[in-house]
Amino acid sequence: MQRSVVETAELTETLPGHVMHVLAELNIKAESGLFEAENDDYELIETALLDYSGSKTVPMPPGRTPRDVAQAFGLKDAEVQKTMITKLRVMATQTTVLQDEQAEKLAEILGFGIEWAEPVVKPKAAKPADAGAPLRPPVVTILGHVDHGKTSLLDYIRKANVVDKEAGGITQHIGAYQVELPEGTITFLDTPGHAAFTAMRSRGAHVTDIAVLVVAADDGIMPQTIEAISHVKSAGVPIIVAVNKIDKPAANPDRVLQQLTEHELVPESYGGDVITSNVSALTGEGVPELLELILLQAEVMELRADPKAEFRGVVIEAKMERGRGPVATVLVQEGTLKIGEILVVGQTWGKIKAMTDYRGERMKDAPPSTPVEILGLNDVPMAGDKVLRADGEREGRGLADERAVKNRDAALAAPRRKVTLRDLRRQQQAEDVHTLNLIVKGDVQGSVEAVRGLLEKLDIEGVVPKILHQGVGAVTESDILLASASDAIVVGFNVKPEGKAQKEADRTRVEIRTYNIIYELIDDISKAVRGLLEPKYEEVYKATVEVRAVFKLTRAGLVAGCHVTDGKITRNDKVRVKRGAEIVFEGDLLSLRNVKQDVREMAAGQDCGLKFQGWESFAEGDLIEAYEMVQVND
Repeated sequence: MQRSVVETAELTETLPGHVMHVLAELNIKAESGLFEAENDDYELIETALLDYSGSKTVPMPPGRTPRDVAQAFGLKDAEVQKTMITKLRVMATQTTVLQDEQAEKLAEILGFGIEWAEPVVKPKAAKPADAGAPLRPPVVTILGHVDHGKTSLLDYIRKANVVDKEAGGITQHIGAYQVELPEGTITFLDTPGHAAFTAMRSRGAHVTDIAVLVVAADDGIMPQTIEAISHVKSAGVPIIVAVNKIDKPAANPDRVLQQLTEHELVPESYGGDVITSNVSALTGEGVPELLELILLQAEVMELRADPKAEFRGVVIEAKMERGRGPVATVLVQEGTLKIGEILVVGQTWGKIKAMTDYRGERMKDAPPSTPVEILGLNDVPMAGDKVLRADGEREGRGLADERAVKNRDAALAAPRRKVTLRDLRRQQQAEDVHTLNLIVKGDVQGSVEAVRGLLEKLDIEGVVPKILHQGVGAVTESDILLASASDAIVVGFNVKPEGKAQKEADRTRVEIRTYNIIYELIDDISKAVRGLLEPKYEEVYKATVEVRAVFKLTRAGLVAGCHVTDGKITRNDKVRVKRGAEIVFEGDLLSLRNVKQDVREMAAGQDCGLKFQGWESFAEGDLIEAYEMVQVND
């Protein structure tokens, strides 16, 4: 016999968790708005529901655990435990028995009240809900400013929690390792820094689940910290801030929390949602609590992967080793990787001959979130390459060759830049783009703040510039990586790109715009948003030519007999004629000849005859600079 909700009380089908908990204690099943009691005593149901009557006071017996409180309030276990640690500063596991005062304070923070009472019936063990794929370990990257303790923190975690089993007790370095705790497992990526973090993301490798930002309690937030914040924000990854070096006399964790708010990271203690933890990588203080917070965050995120699904993975790092050949560290993302399988990795392929874990131990299979080192590929892949399984050697070789051809063709085709100011309007119309992502660099902090302030005030036709990152100093390779991953344009004020940054920008087709006048910068972006931006050109040097004689021909008139001293001059070049320090002509060539024949180009060491468009006042000894105007913003 069943009875509907409406027959017992005017409540919706979705009841608060603690009411469902009360019903469970009464051995009453509830599903799809219908209730069924084992003893058909529907008065019990009616009493339970009517007693609720909109109140948030929950009947609860003494001696409850965080897990009991979560069930009573209808909340996630991890959310309640996280509140215990961050708001009450009580380090409690999900099965720790709470003092009544602690439970009452916890309930108050969560927006509930507790009415202490003895249970009516001993609760039955809850059946686990079918949530689809099983939970998997979180993948964590640690970032921060140089010398703030990233490496020291990783080393402490590794030594304290990773059991070394190979000879000499030296853990094999494969770019990633796992920490096994009673509460769960964490996979750490041992990346060099935020540049590597973003470089992988720019290749489509969304690997990291949680980023731990390390900030020294004595130094506070530094330039590289700000860069790391920008990179993580752009990736959309949850941030946990580890305030390190709290053992130092000059440590001031509160100042760090205040600085975080200036970068739109509001700590939980300030009413925000950013988890913070005070640690010392030197003494180990607070490190267990940090690991527990990581697991709590992962539990709230409900990270899942099916070990029985089709295999999918990504390369963390790769190298060529003497005697072993190509070696790649692969992170399993979905499915299970097994020894002997044929893999396609970017433009490489191969059969797994050996597979080891971070301890150097042989493995036969690896489930999701497991980092493994594999041997057997035909070449060294790139970090960030996706790893897929092939059905056989023929298919593996074919897929790898096909990818190599596509990548080569794409490189030869030299695709246009990802985002440029000039085609912003076209992208807006075609793709409904409403945000222009920018990275702003300047010579001094005042300039950067001024540029940012003026840019943020721009709001033209619904397109708002968004500053992903700002900083003082030259445009760096890290800036270009962030721009590439985020489809952003780099804007520099009174600064130039570093050599490596320019090469990376050329490779990834990222546009760099530099200015010396702030209003030109603002005007360019305003025009780009309106679709009015004119092409930008820059002068490219081609050749230097010396006039050695002047000839007067019957039909051709005056002709400059010249010698090319440097470079290569072509028929379509523009020219600038100098007589000493004075420029006597600037314009176009009319003709370029060699021994009475029109020619397309003449190189250094050759003689030629030149005529200029609309000008014949050249003289012996004049120097001619040939150059080309190249459009740089397409």
